[in-house]
Amino acid sequence: MISIFEPIIIPLREPFFIKALIGGSIVAVVCGVVGCLVILRRMAFLGDALSHAMIAGVVGGYLFMKLLFGIEAYAPAMLVGSLIAAVLTVFLIGFVSRLSRIKEDTSIGIMYTGVFAAGVVLVSIFKNYVHIDLMHFIMGDVLGMADVDLWASAFIAAFVLSVILLFFRYFQLASFDPIMAASIGMPIVMIDYVLTTCVSLVVVSAVSMVGVILVVGLLITPAATAYLLSDRLDRMMILSALFGLTSIIGGLYLCFWLDSSGGGAIMLFCTFQFLLVLFIAPRYGLIVRWIKLRRMIPQQLAEDIIGSVARHAPVSPAQIRKLLPEHVKIQRAIKSLISENFLRMSDNALMLTPEGQKEAQRIIRSHRLWEAYLQHVGTPGEEIHPKAHNLEHMHDPSTVGYIDDILGHPVQDPHGQEIPEDPSCREPGAIVLLSQLRSGRKVKIVNAPISGMGSELQPGEIIMTGNRQNGGKIWMVENQKGQWIRLDHHAADGVIVECV
Repeated sequence: MISIFEPIIIPLREPFFIKALIGGSIVAVVCGVVGCLVILRRMAFLGDALSHAMIAGVVGGYLFMKLLFGIEAYAPAMLVGSLIAAVLTVFLIGFVSRLSRIKEDTSIGIMYTGVFAAGVVLVSIFKNYVHIDLMHFIMGDVLGMADVDLWASAFIAAFVLSVILLFFRYFQLASFDPIMAASIGMPIVMIDYVLTTCVSLVVVSAVSMVGVILVVGLLITPAATAYLLSDRLDRMMILSALFGLTSIIGGLYLCFWLDSSGGGAIMLFCTFQFLLVLFIAPRYGLIVRWIKLRRMIPQQLAEDIIGSVARHAPVSPAQIRKLLPEHVKIQRAIKSLISENFLRMSDNALMLTPEGQKEAQRIIRSHRLWEAYLQHVGTPGEEIHPKAHNLEHMHDPSTVGYIDDILGHPVQDPHGQEIPEDPSCREPGAIVLLSQLRSGRKVKIVNAPISGMGSELQPGEIIMTGNRQNGGKIWMVENQKGQWIRLDHHAADGVIVECV
């Protein structure tokens, strides 16, 4: 009787499978850890560049040993050549991006294709001396790795992981907030070169075993998968290493069962993991995103409900549905506004809470200012209200403040209704312009014009605002001596006061 575990046990009896499992796991762990820094610093293109540029180093090392010593395919020489080519590529990329107006991503594209092309040209010129299978270089052969490659990758992995462990805090801060890192004296350029050197070492040690495509995939995909699950760098690195390991294990078994390419099967399994996590990630997954979008209440609908309650309170949910018949999420929106403390229910009637009243004042102020603006630009009277109803949702302070200022801070809309005062002017201690205030406000002068209208006002003086005159174009203020002072719009804008 065949055990259900037999398909899992059989591959473990093969020495080549065990060696591929060990070597691939070493590569996957170090690629996963380094890959987290690579994607956080948006250097994904660099790993691809280094892996392709290595062909020039491989050919250079091969030719060096072949022409000088007559030794063919000497692995240590090709490894050293690959490292030199990778370091040279990093240096050229940094040189171009730092000393010219060319951005780093562009310089990567220029330099890596140039170095890669140099390698291809060398192969074609010395084709009688160089016997390198470029397809093997690109695709790799994880099931046929040599012992020397296995030992080289183990030593380099240990070295790179030690560097990351020792300088973890430096890498962490430089990745998340490089400006702050520079401001506290961290050598950002040195950190960049150390990281790119580590990436170069990882790529060089892994390409000979797993090929260009797989090493780039192991650098990026497990780290990107972990990024969907964690916001902490240390946890992200652990998860990335774990996803790299499962990619190697799952991919090798898939390769053995299907009798397919090792590198292709590993990357296929790795990509499947990413897609699975992309869908089911608890915070950043597509399913969670879809659920949130389904539950999300449109901001415009929420503001329409608050505005309707402010104008017709007390009002029942059924009446709200009649006032806003085109919306289908009204009941859900009402529940959401009640839970967020904008509305309260009393005897089946909706009323605004203090927080809801503040929001309603902002909406009504925006609506009436937009009505005044539409009249100002010549909009027909019958179109003013419906257009203002759509525009009232554009109520960020800078937009509303700009409209208020160019209209001369009107106190009434075209229908004669009062335009509410800017809510910021009601906060004790707020520093505002005198022109923004309504009548009856007691404020302290912070700054006043030295000459011209308003020069009678003195910093530190307590004044009282009065009713506007001349159609709202003249501001009246009473000083501490009981004198009334007239200010036009420009002068009122020049007086800065503190609300008391």
